[in-house]
Amino acid sequence: MRFWRRKPSHEVPEESGEAIAIAEEELPLEPTPEERAEVREQTERAVERTRRGFFGRLGGLFERADFSDDLWDELEEILIGADAGLETTEAIITAVRKRAKDEGVKQSARVREFLRDELVEILVEPAAEPLAWLAEDAPEMTIVLVVGVNGAGKTTSIAKLSHALKKDGATVILGAADTFRAAATDQLKVWGERIGVRVIAHQPGADPGAVVFDTLSAGESAKADFVIVDTAGRLHTKANLMEELKKMHRIIQRNHPDGPHETFLVLDATTGQNGLMQAKTFASAVGVSGIILAKLDGTAKGGIAFAIAHELGIPVRFIGTGEKMHDLAPFDAEDFVDSLLA
Repeated sequence: MRFWRRKPSHEVPEESGEAIAIAEEELPLEPTPEERAEVREQTERAVERTRRGFFGRLGGLFERADFSDDLWDELEEILIGADAGLETTEAIITAVRKRAKDEGVKQSARVREFLRDELVEILVEPAAEPLAWLAEDAPEMTIVLVVGVNGAGKTTSIAKLSHALKKDGATVILGAADTFRAAATDQLKVWGERIGVRVIAHQPGADPGAVVFDTLSAGESAKADFVIVDTAGRLHTKANLMEELKKMHRIIQRNHPDGPHETFLVLDATTGQNGLMQAKTFASAVGVSGIILAKLDGTAKGGIAFAIAHELGIPVRFIGTGEKMHDLAPFDAEDFVDSLLA
């Protein structure tokens, strides 16, 4: 699956030296059927435990010919149990129930269709804007800030994303701005060597802002397509560390007023509703633009994706589908919902 493609030039030189215009492909380039099938397969694998767990009960719920009133409570229980959260679950039930009433529908198969439509809509709504590097006005160098708590899978997710972008031909430079833990810098260096991307790092305890500045400078010198900055894993309750994160954000904007172009929060899908609290705090501090939902394959409570999208209005952009380097997939709302309801 392609994660990126180079923007074509508007002009190319002829042998005479004069420039001639060339047609520019429409952005973003639609994935091929083979790529769509690959994303679907990865998504199905990632949500297998959730589908077999709480969402597995939906099959029996919709096997009956009519969806009687007593089944609404059971549907609510299933959604809450899958970590969709009380607020989001109530919104889903209210919308589906209203549509069924307005259309005079009692058949279980039709109610299931209404539920499917509502779940997709919740996930699609915050993702109206494309990723910064797929937009028509994509920056020459996309700056990505990656945040999250320790243990969420942040550094591994950065490595997977970098690997995917490099495979598509992009030049990627990583910034090891987690200077609080020497092991974090070493880990990113190991990943950088493994996937063949340059890592900018300072000594342990150095100013993270200085790392960010040097990473941006390196990216500019190399004419990199992407600069991806790893930050210190921090508890969202630690005010001093959140302030440090804001400082890094300011340094980026001082040098690139339109950056960072994406701020990804890596959430461990297995943490459930605690992940929602993390997202709220990080979003208020640095304006999270997207979620990388890591370790989705390791939980039976993948419903957290709906809570994040509904309560915070933040789109899920990528999902971790396994432990291997290529186990990162672009998030597709329809594939996600259809896999859960399969």
